[in-house]
Amino acid sequence: MPESARMTLPRTPLLIPILALGISCSSAPGGTASPAPHLVERARVSMGSEVRLTAWTTDDANALLAFEHIFEDFDHLDRVLSVWHETSEISRLNAAAGGSPVAIKPEVLEVLQVAQQVSRWTEGKFDVTFGALSGLWKFDHDQDNRIPPRRDVAARLPLVDYTALDIDTGAGTVFLRRPGMRVHMGGIGKGFAVDRAASMLRSHGITDFLVQAGGDLYASGRRGDRPWRAAIRDPRSEGNFAAMDLHDTTFSTSGDYERFFIEDGRRYHHILDPDTGEPARGSRSVTIVAPRAVIADALSTGVFVMGPDAGMTLIEELPDVEGVIVSETGEVLVSSGLRGRLEMKPGFGL
Repeated sequence: MPESARMTLPRTPLLIPILALGISCSSAPGGTASPAPHLVERARVSMGSEVRLTAWTTDDANALLAFEHIFEDFDHLDRVLSVWHETSEISRLNAAAGGSPVAIKPEVLEVLQVAQQVSRWTEGKFDVTFGALSGLWKFDHDQDNRIPPRRDVAARLPLVDYTALDIDTGAGTVFLRRPGMRVHMGGIGKGFAVDRAASMLRSHGITDFLVQAGGDLYASGRRGDRPWRAAIRDPRSEGNFAAMDLHDTTFSTSGDYERFFIEDGRRYHHILDPDTGEPARGSRSVTIVAPRAVIADALSTGVFVMGPDAGMTLIEELPDVEGVIVSETGEVLVSSGLRGRLEMKPGFGL
C-alpha cells in the first residue's frame, strides 16, 4: 500500500481563490464579432445549501436554460429525498418501517444502492439509517445545542443498521425491517443531485462547467485556458489551507465546523458515529476526490467517522479515490495519488 503523506495543519489560514474570471474577444471572418467564451453563473438555495452553477460558454441562453432545469431537479430531489417533507419517498419509507416493503422511485433506489455499497466499504461507519438518532441530536434548522441523555441514545442504537435495509431492485421496493428505523439522506443526497446536474449540462452540449452544492463539487473541462480550481477550508480558522486543480472529477468535504456547538470544551457536531450514536471523534475534516459526486459525498462522511488511520487505509485501497484528512490534532494526511497535485500553504511539502 502506498504511504500517505502527513504534516501538521498550521493555525493561520491560506486564502486561495477558487475562480479567476477572464473574458477574451475575437472576430469572425469579415469583421463580424463572434461571441467570446465567458463565465455564466447562477445560484439558488436548494436541499439546504447554496447551489452554484457555472459554465464557460459562448451561449448564455443555452446555459441559463440548463441551469433552470437543474434547479428544478434539485427541488424535485429535495421533495423526494428529504425527511422534512411528509409526502417524500423517504418519509413514506420511514413510516412503513417494520411493516411491509414500499415501492420507491427509481432515483431513490439508485441512491440507496450507492449508500449500501459505501456502508460495506466503511464497515457501517456510513449508514443512512442513522436517521433514528436525528430526533435526539438536532443540528439542522432545529439545532438546540443540547446533548441527549445517554440512555435515550442507547435505546435507539439497535435501529441504526444498514444491513436491516432491504433493497429489491427487481420489484422496485425498499423495506426497513424494524419498527422505528429511519433513513436519512443527509450524507449522500446532494452528491447524487450534483451528478445529475453534470449529466444535464452535458445533455445541453456544455462540457466546461462547475457545479457546487454545499461541500460537494463537480468540475468538468476547463475555464478557458485554465483548469477549474478548488480549495480545502481550514477547519479551525478562516480561509483555506490547500488547493488543487480539477478536471472531470468531484470534490467533496465533510467537516465538524459547519453545524456544531461546544460544551465543557468538547465540540459536538452533526456527523454521528452509527456505532456509538455520538458525534464522531478523530477528524476535523475529510475531503474526497472521486469520479462520482455521490460516491465522494458518502465516502467523505464515512471516512470522517472511521478516523484518520482507518480512513486513509480505505482511501488507498479504493480505485480512483483520493483524499485529504485533517485529524482532531491538526495533522494532515494526504493520499498517495494527490502528491504533486495538492498545493499546501507555503512551508508544507508533499
